[in-house]
Amino acid sequence: MKVTVCNISYITRWLCLKATLFSLLMSVLLTMGTLALTSCSKDEDSPVAETVVPPKDDNTGKTGGGDSDKEESNPGGETEPGGETEPGGETEPGVDPGEGESSRKAYITEEVRYPKYPLLKNLNFVYPSKGPLGEDVMLSGTITMRSNMLPHDKACGIILYNHYTVCRADECPSKGKLDMQNILYLTAPYRNFITVSADYYGFGQTEDKMQAYCIASVNARASIDALIAARQLLAAEGYTWDDELLNVGYSQGGQTAIGVLKLATEEYTDLRFRRTLAGGGPYDLEETYRQYLADGVVKLPSAVVSILMAYNEYFGLGIANEQLFKGTTLDHLQDWWLSKQYSSTSIDLKMGSRDITQFIAPPLLDLDSHVSRSMMEALARESLCKGWTPRKDEDIFLLHHNADDISPSENTQLLYDFLKAQGVERVEMQKADFITLGISEHISGAVAFLTMAGIWIRDNYPLY
Repeated sequence: MKVTVCNISYITRWLCLKATLFSLLMSVLLTMGTLALTSCSKDEDSPVAETVVPPKDDNTGKTGGGDSDKEESNPGGETEPGGETEPGGETEPGVDPGEGESSRKAYITEEVRYPKYPLLKNLNFVYPSKGPLGEDVMLSGTITMRSNMLPHDKACGIILYNHYTVCRADECPSKGKLDMQNILYLTAPYRNFITVSADYYGFGQTEDKMQAYCIASVNARASIDALIAARQLLAAEGYTWDDELLNVGYSQGGQTAIGVLKLATEEYTDLRFRRTLAGGGPYDLEETYRQYLADGVVKLPSAVVSILMAYNEYFGLGIANEQLFKGTTLDHLQDWWLSKQYSSTSIDLKMGSRDITQFIAPPLLDLDSHVSRSMMEALARESLCKGWTPRKDEDIFLLHHNADDISPSENTQLLYDFLKAQGVERVEMQKADFITLGISEHISGAVAFLTMAGIWIRDNYPLY
């Protein structure tokens, strides 16, 4: 693809940035009120969506265009489970295998449009992948594009969007949580790209399972397998796109985006991204947890509990909950976390304290205890700041608010230093005290991240 890079003056770029920030602020007010990572979310009913179930072609069984029956439903309603095959293997795109079949195939479940996001339409889909223990699973995700895009409208590229922290069952992409995707479309107007977003293990198709929260290797595989399946499904539906692939994520999504690079380097060697944009991620959870203990106070205590539960479960540590948690947190693990009925903000309010000593049990507060050593070893195994060899020609953009109140900015410094030591030449890091805008430093970093990502997309993707 021939790319035209816009050369604009500093003043013009500053005006463009100010206009984008204004646009983002309006978007934040409209679309980010429920952002789970920012203490701004509310437990509310799922947004009503218009669901269009694509009709099947009598001859091919593929979902296709034409007139579709429309009905009001909850977004991302139940989908039919698939059967069994290796993830990333051959699938028969666009075919719903139906109940009772044993083969595992990717298929589109529905087309969904949300009144909250009038610019967008979504194709929800189910696809084969692997779970946290290496087991065969069917996961879910969504393909997002402009609402007026038709198969013959060639897209300028695909963005693999890796989502941030969610706790409530209806906060995943296939159930209508599309805040960040929506803002990318708003900040890069008239760019006809497609985004692919995995729900991750523990949401959507597998919402009855404990989420693999902040386990980068598991969520990265879910994202890559979603991308592979989505490209097959889109091609079967007649969509085409330029060979431009971006890898984007903020917070947990930033961690997942770097995990995607690591996994692509090690296993999916044919998968190449033009650029990876990652912001505010916990790239080294061992060091992050040490800092939490040193500070004594955490801004998002529900996330700390989610991390410890996931690593204890999926790394087979076998630590009793009584040795991990205490007080009301210990008493409510099932109904506050595992039930997936509450957002992170609601759980934080129920916990009643951000003092880590009020919800973490003494054995886990003592770094010399067997419990702490076991947990820290598990966290260290998922560090993205050591233990892998990135491609030297990767193009990576990193951003972190210096005063990030949820994911310490040392994470990005450690990652940057590691990547440079490995010989990656095109690594850009933006670490600064971004304007707080009266909101948390973590979400202020998200606004800055999306602004810069939007400008880059505008400068490098052609108008349609």
